[in-house]
Amino acid sequence: MDSRDAVGPEPRGWGRYARELASALRERGDLSLTELTGPNWIGPEALWEQIGLPLALRRSPPDVVHAPNVFLPLRRPCAGVVTIHDLAFEVFPEDFAPRTRAKYRLLAPRAARSAERVICGSAFTRDDLCSRYGIDPAKLRVVAYAPSLALGDGAPPAGPPYLLGVGDLRAKKNWGRLVQAWRALRASGLEHRLVLAGVDAGEGAALRAAAGGEPLELPGYLGDRELDALMRGAAALAHPSLYEGFGLVVVEAMARGVPVAAAAGTALPEAGGDAAVYFDPLDVDAIAAAVREALARSEELGALGLARAAELSWERSAAATAAVYAEAAAERA
Repeated sequence: MDSRDAVGPEPRGWGRYARELASALRERGDLSLTELTGPNWIGPEALWEQIGLPLALRRSPPDVVHAPNVFLPLRRPCAGVVTIHDLAFEVFPEDFAPRTRAKYRLLAPRAARSAERVICGSAFTRDDLCSRYGIDPAKLRVVAYAPSLALGDGAPPAGPPYLLGVGDLRAKKNWGRLVQAWRALRASGLEHRLVLAGVDAGEGAALRAAAGGEPLELPGYLGDRELDALMRGAAALAHPSLYEGFGLVVVEAMARGVPVAAAAGTALPEAGGDAAVYFDPLDVDAIAAAVREALARSEELGALGLARAAELSWERSAAATAAVYAEAAAERA
Protein backbone atom coordinates (compact mmCIF):
# COMPACT_ATOMS: atom_id res chain seq x y z
CA MET A 1 0.00 0.00 0.00
CA ASP A 2 1.11 3.50 -0.83
CA SER A 3 0.63 4.85 2.71
CA ARG A 4 2.17 8.30 2.31
CA ASP A 5 -1.11 10.01 3.13
CA ALA A 6 -1.48 7.93 6.29
CA VAL A 7 1.54 9.58 7.90
CA GLY A 8 1.16 13.10 6.51
CA PRO A 9 0.67 16.12 8.75
CA GLU A 10 -2.81 17.61 9.18
CA PRO A 11 -4.70 14.68 7.60
CA ARG A 12 -7.95 15.33 5.75
CA GLY A 13 -10.45 12.65 4.85
CA TRP A 14 -8.22 10.78 2.41
CA GLY A 15 -5.35 10.68 4.90
CA ARG A 16 -7.60 9.41 7.67
CA TYR A 17 -8.89 6.73 5.30
CA ALA A 18 -5.38 5.51 4.50
CA ARG A 19 -4.36 5.56 8.17
CA GLU A 20 -7.38 3.72 9.53
CA LEU A 21 -7.59 1.19 6.70
CA ALA A 22 -3.89 0.30 6.97
CA SER A 23 -4.21 -0.12 10.74
CA ALA A 24 -7.22 -2.42 10.37
CA LEU A 25 -5.53 -4.43 7.62
CA ARG A 26 -2.44 -4.92 9.78
CA GLU A 27 -4.60 -6.46 12.49
CA ARG A 28 -5.90 -9.14 10.14
CA GLY A 29 -4.08 -12.46 9.97
CA ASP A 30 -4.88 -13.33 6.38
CA LEU A 31 -2.55 -11.02 4.47
CA SER A 32 0.93 -9.54 4.61
CA LEU A 33 0.87 -5.76 4.27
CA THR A 34 3.90 -3.71 3.25
CA GLU A 35 3.42 0.05 3.53
CA LEU A 36 5.40 2.60 1.57
CA THR A 37 5.38 5.83 3.55
CA GLY A 38 7.84 8.00 1.64
CA PRO A 39 9.75 7.78 -1.64
CA ASN A 40 13.55 7.79 -1.66
CA TRP A 41 13.34 9.91 -4.76
CA ILE A 42 14.53 13.25 -6.06
CA GLY A 43 12.09 14.83 -8.46
CA PRO A 44 8.36 15.32 -8.99
CA GLU A 45 6.04 13.14 -6.92
CA ALA A 46 4.21 11.96 -10.04
CA LEU A 47 7.43 10.50 -11.45
CA TRP A 48 7.90 8.41 -8.32
CA GLU A 49 4.30 7.19 -8.52
CA GLN A 50 4.60 6.20 -12.17
CA ILE A 51 8.29 5.22 -12.43
CA GLY A 52 9.95 4.87 -9.03
CA LEU A 53 7.16 2.84 -7.42
CA PRO A 54 6.83 0.36 -10.31
CA LEU A 55 10.61 -0.15 -10.26
CA ALA A 56 10.48 -0.89 -6.54
CA LEU A 57 7.59 -3.31 -7.07
CA ARG A 58 9.55 -5.23 -9.70
CA ARG A 59 12.34 -5.96 -7.23
CA SER A 60 9.95 -7.95 -5.07
CA PRO A 61 6.57 -8.16 -6.77
CA PRO A 62 3.54 -8.30 -4.45
CA ASP A 63 0.23 -9.84 -5.40
CA VAL A 64 -1.47 -6.45 -5.28
CA VAL A 65 -0.50 -2.79 -5.00
CA HIS A 66 -3.13 -0.45 -3.54
CA ALA A 67 -3.15 3.29 -4.20
CA PRO A 68 -5.56 4.68 -1.57
CA ASN A 69 -5.96 8.04 -3.29
CA VAL A 70 -6.11 7.90 -7.11
CA PHE A 71 -2.45 7.66 -8.09
CA LEU A 72 -2.04 4.02 -9.07
CA PRO A 73 0.99 3.11 -11.22
CA LEU A 74 -0.40 2.62 -14.70
CA ARG A 75 2.30 0.07 -15.59
CA ARG A 76 3.11 -2.41 -12.84
CA PRO A 77 4.18 -6.02 -12.32
CA CYS A 78 1.13 -6.98 -10.25
CA ALA A 79 -2.58 -6.41 -9.81
CA GLY A 80 -3.63 -2.87 -8.98
CA VAL A 81 -6.38 -1.59 -6.70
CA VAL A 82 -7.14 2.11 -6.54
CA THR A 83 -9.44 4.03 -4.21
CA ILE A 84 -11.13 7.04 -5.77
CA HIS A 85 -12.91 9.01 -3.09
CA ASP A 86 -14.71 11.47 -5.36
CA LEU A 87 -14.40 13.53 -8.52
CA ALA A 88 -14.57 16.95 -6.87
CA PHE A 89 -11.69 18.13 -9.07
CA GLU A 90 -14.02 17.78 -12.06
CA VAL A 91 -17.03 19.46 -10.45
CA PHE A 92 -15.26 22.20 -8.47
CA PRO A 93 -11.97 22.75 -10.31
CA GLU A 94 -11.55 26.17 -8.69
CA ASP A 95 -10.98 24.43 -5.33
CA PHE A 96 -7.70 22.93 -6.59
CA ALA A 97 -4.38 24.49 -7.49
CA PRO A 98 -3.86 24.35 -11.27
CA ARG A 99 -1.09 21.71 -11.17
CA THR A 100 -2.98 19.56 -8.67
CA ARG A 101 -6.16 19.80 -10.72
CA ALA A 102 -4.31 18.87 -13.90
CA LYS A 103 -2.68 15.85 -12.22
CA TYR A 104 -5.99 14.51 -10.93
CA ARG A 105 -7.74 15.05 -14.25
CA LEU A 106 -4.94 13.36 -16.18
CA LEU A 107 -4.46 10.35 -13.93
CA ALA A 108 -7.83 9.59 -12.31
CA PRO A 109 -9.58 8.22 -15.40
CA ARG A 110 -6.45 6.33 -16.47
CA ALA A 111 -5.99 4.81 -13.01
CA ALA A 112 -9.62 3.71 -12.92
CA ARG A 113 -9.36 2.07 -16.35
CA SER A 114 -6.01 0.47 -15.58
CA ALA A 115 -6.93 -0.99 -12.18
CA GLU A 116 -8.15 -4.54 -11.75
CA ARG A 117 -10.49 -3.16 -9.08
CA VAL A 118 -11.62 0.32 -8.02
CA ILE A 119 -12.82 1.03 -4.47
CA CYS A 120 -15.32 3.83 -3.82
CA GLY A 121 -16.69 4.96 -0.50
CA SER A 122 -20.22 5.34 -1.82
CA ALA A 123 -22.59 4.27 -4.56
CA PHE A 124 -22.67 7.94 -5.55
CA THR A 125 -18.96 7.95 -6.42
CA ARG A 126 -19.29 4.58 -8.15
CA ASP A 127 -22.06 5.94 -10.36
CA ASP A 128 -20.14 9.18 -10.97
CA LEU A 129 -17.14 7.18 -12.24
CA CYS A 130 -19.37 5.19 -14.56
CA SER A 131 -21.19 8.18 -16.01
CA ARG A 132 -18.29 10.63 -16.19
CA TYR A 133 -15.45 8.34 -17.26
CA GLY A 134 -17.30 5.33 -18.67
CA ILE A 135 -15.66 2.92 -16.19
CA ASP A 136 -16.89 -0.67 -16.34
CA PRO A 137 -19.17 -1.09 -13.29
CA ALA A 138 -18.03 -4.73 -12.98
CA LYS A 139 -14.67 -3.59 -11.58
CA LEU A 140 -16.08 -1.09 -9.07
CA ARG A 141 -16.63 -1.99 -5.42
CA VAL A 142 -18.33 0.17 -2.77
CA VAL A 143 -16.64 -0.05 0.64
CA ALA A 144 -18.06 2.34 3.22
CA TYR A 145 -15.76 4.29 5.52
CA ALA A 146 -16.12 4.57 9.29
CA PRO A 147 -15.47 7.12 12.05
CA SER A 148 -11.74 7.67 12.42
CA LEU A 149 -11.44 10.33 15.12
CA ALA A 150 -10.67 8.86 18.53
CA LEU A 151 -13.22 9.59 21.24
CA GLY A 152 -11.52 11.57 23.99
CA ASP A 153 -12.41 13.15 27.29
CA GLY A 154 -11.09 16.67 26.79
CA ALA A 155 -13.33 19.53 27.86
CA PRO A 156 -15.33 21.16 25.03
CA PRO A 157 -14.83 24.90 24.54
CA ALA A 158 -16.44 27.08 27.19
CA GLY A 159 -18.96 29.76 26.37
CA PRO A 160 -22.40 30.02 24.78
CA PRO A 161 -23.75 27.05 22.76
CA TYR A 162 -22.51 26.69 19.21
CA LEU A 163 -23.33 25.16 15.86
CA LEU A 164 -20.40 23.44 14.18
CA GLY A 165 -19.18 22.97 10.63
CA VAL A 166 -16.02 21.02 9.84
CA GLY A 167 -14.08 21.20 6.59
CA ASP A 168 -11.74 23.41 4.65
CA LEU A 169 -13.06 26.86 3.82
CA ARG A 170 -13.53 26.35 0.08
CA ALA A 171 -16.30 26.77 -2.49
CA LYS A 172 -17.71 23.24 -2.55
CA LYS A 173 -18.30 23.26 1.21
CA ASN A 174 -20.97 25.94 0.75
CA TRP A 175 -20.23 27.68 4.06
CA GLY A 176 -21.51 31.01 2.73
CA ARG A 177 -25.11 29.80 2.60
CA LEU A 178 -24.78 28.27 6.06
CA VAL A 179 -23.61 31.63 7.41
CA GLN A 180 -26.65 33.31 5.80
CA ALA A 181 -28.98 30.70 7.34
CA TRP A 182 -27.34 31.10 10.74
CA ARG A 183 -27.72 34.89 10.60
CA ALA A 184 -31.43 34.44 9.85
CA LEU A 185 -31.71 32.11 12.84
CA ARG A 186 -29.89 34.60 15.03
CA ALA A 187 -32.28 37.32 13.91
CA SER A 188 -35.19 35.14 15.02
CA GLY A 189 -33.73 34.58 18.49
CA LEU A 190 -31.17 31.75 18.22
CA GLU A 191 -28.35 32.32 20.70
CA HIS A 192 -25.82 29.89 19.22
CA ARG A 193 -22.43 30.86 17.90
CA LEU A 194 -21.21 29.34 14.62
CA VAL A 195 -17.79 27.63 14.53
CA LEU A 196 -16.32 26.55 11.17
CA ALA A 197 -13.18 24.47 11.75
CA GLY A 198 -10.91 23.97 8.76
CA VAL A 199 -8.02 25.38 6.78
CA ASP A 200 -8.79 28.67 5.09
CA ALA A 201 -8.53 27.73 1.41
CA GLY A 202 -9.66 31.15 0.25
CA GLU A 203 -13.13 31.68 1.71
CA GLY A 204 -12.30 32.99 5.18
CA ALA A 205 -12.46 36.74 4.49
CA ALA A 206 -15.76 36.44 2.63
CA LEU A 207 -17.27 34.38 5.46
CA ARG A 208 -16.21 36.93 8.07
CA ALA A 209 -17.78 39.68 5.98
CA ALA A 210 -20.97 37.65 5.51
CA ALA A 211 -21.25 37.18 9.28
CA GLY A 212 -21.84 40.92 9.65
CA GLY A 213 -20.44 41.13 13.17
CA GLU A 214 -22.26 38.04 14.46
CA PRO A 215 -20.16 35.59 16.55
CA LEU A 216 -18.58 33.50 13.80
CA GLU A 217 -15.41 31.64 14.80
CA LEU A 218 -12.86 30.29 12.31
CA PRO A 219 -10.25 28.42 14.40
CA GLY A 220 -8.48 26.88 11.40
CA TYR A 221 -7.26 23.29 11.26
CA LEU A 222 -7.53 21.44 14.57
CA GLY A 223 -5.64 18.38 15.75
CA ASP A 224 -7.53 15.22 16.63
CA ARG A 225 -7.94 15.91 20.36
CA GLU A 226 -9.12 19.48 19.82
CA LEU A 227 -11.50 18.48 17.04
CA ASP A 228 -12.96 15.64 19.12
CA ALA A 229 -13.63 18.00 22.03
CA LEU A 230 -15.13 20.62 19.71
CA MET A 231 -17.45 18.03 18.15
CA ARG A 232 -18.58 16.60 21.47
CA GLY A 233 -19.55 20.06 22.69
CA ALA A 234 -21.53 21.11 19.60
CA ALA A 235 -25.28 21.61 19.83
CA ALA A 236 -25.52 20.35 16.23
CA LEU A 237 -23.33 19.74 13.20
CA ALA A 238 -24.34 21.46 9.97
CA HIS A 239 -22.81 20.11 6.76
CA PRO A 240 -24.04 22.04 3.70
CA SER A 241 -21.45 20.67 1.26
CA LEU A 242 -22.38 20.67 -2.42
CA TYR A 243 -20.26 17.62 -3.22
CA GLU A 244 -18.99 14.74 -1.08
CA GLY A 245 -17.79 11.24 -1.92
CA PHE A 246 -18.80 9.98 1.51
CA GLY A 247 -19.00 12.51 4.35
CA LEU A 248 -16.78 11.32 7.20
CA VAL A 249 -17.55 14.37 9.30
CA VAL A 250 -21.22 13.37 9.39
CA VAL A 251 -20.53 9.96 10.93
CA GLU A 252 -17.89 11.45 13.26
CA ALA A 253 -20.55 13.72 14.73
CA MET A 254 -23.02 10.83 14.95
CA ALA A 255 -20.45 8.73 16.82
CA ARG A 256 -20.56 11.44 19.51
CA GLY A 257 -24.34 11.67 19.70
CA VAL A 258 -24.37 15.10 18.03
CA PRO A 259 -27.47 15.84 15.90
CA VAL A 260 -26.71 16.41 12.23
CA ALA A 261 -28.26 18.59 9.53
CA ALA A 262 -26.73 17.81 6.13
CA ALA A 263 -27.15 18.52 2.44
CA ALA A 264 -29.57 16.19 0.69
CA GLY A 265 -27.28 15.41 -2.20
CA THR A 266 -24.26 13.50 -3.50
CA ALA A 267 -23.11 10.84 -0.96
CA LEU A 268 -24.24 12.49 2.28
CA PRO A 269 -27.57 10.61 2.62
CA GLU A 270 -25.61 7.36 2.19
CA ALA A 271 -23.29 8.32 5.02
CA GLY A 272 -25.96 9.55 7.42
CA GLY A 273 -28.81 7.20 6.54
CA ASP A 274 -31.99 7.94 8.47
CA ALA A 275 -30.13 9.60 11.33
CA ALA A 276 -29.89 13.17 9.98
CA VAL A 277 -32.11 16.02 8.86
CA TYR A 278 -31.47 16.77 5.18
CA PHE A 279 -31.92 20.01 3.26
CA ASP A 280 -31.53 21.57 -0.17
CA PRO A 281 -28.02 23.08 0.06
CA LEU A 282 -28.92 25.86 -2.40
CA ASP A 283 -31.87 27.09 -0.32
CA VAL A 284 -30.87 29.26 2.64
CA ASP A 285 -34.34 29.04 4.19
CA ALA A 286 -34.24 25.22 3.95
CA ILE A 287 -30.83 25.16 5.66
CA ALA A 288 -32.14 27.34 8.50
CA ALA A 289 -35.24 25.17 8.92
CA ALA A 290 -33.16 21.98 9.00
CA VAL A 291 -30.78 23.37 11.63
CA ARG A 292 -33.73 24.44 13.77
CA GLU A 293 -35.27 20.96 13.39
CA ALA A 294 -31.98 19.25 14.31
CA LEU A 295 -31.76 21.33 17.47
CA ALA A 296 -35.37 20.59 18.35
CA ARG A 297 -34.87 16.84 17.82
CA SER A 298 -31.47 16.75 19.48
CA GLU A 299 -32.06 13.77 21.77
CA GLU A 300 -33.78 11.66 19.10
CA LEU A 301 -31.20 12.39 16.42
CA GLY A 302 -28.35 11.82 18.85
CA ALA A 303 -29.60 8.29 19.55
CA LEU A 304 -30.21 7.57 15.86
CA GLY A 305 -26.73 8.86 15.05
CA LEU A 306 -25.05 6.64 17.61
CA ALA A 307 -26.84 3.63 16.10
CA ARG A 308 -25.86 4.65 12.57
CA ALA A 309 -22.20 5.14 13.49
CA ALA A 310 -22.15 1.74 15.20
CA GLU A 311 -23.04 0.13 11.86
CA LEU A 312 -19.70 1.29 10.45
CA SER A 313 -16.25 0.03 11.44
CA TRP A 314 -12.79 -0.10 9.94
CA GLU A 315 -12.69 -3.83 10.67
CA ARG A 316 -15.60 -4.30 8.28
CA SER A 317 -14.03 -1.94 5.76
CA ALA A 318 -10.74 -3.87 5.97
CA ALA A 319 -12.52 -7.20 5.48
CA ALA A 320 -14.27 -5.89 2.38
CA THR A 321 -11.00 -4.39 1.10
CA ALA A 322 -9.11 -7.67 1.62
CA ALA A 323 -11.79 -9.38 -0.45
CA VAL A 324 -11.22 -6.81 -3.20
CA TYR A 325 -7.48 -7.58 -3.10
CA ALA A 326 -8.24 -11.28 -3.55
CA GLU A 327 -10.46 -10.53 -6.55
CA ALA A 328 -7.83 -8.32 -8.14
CA ALA A 329 -5.03 -10.86 -7.63
CA ALA A 330 -7.14 -13.66 -9.06
CA GLU A 331 -7.99 -11.63 -12.13
CA ARG A 332 -4.34 -10.77 -12.77
CA ALA A 333 -3.14 -14.36 -12.25
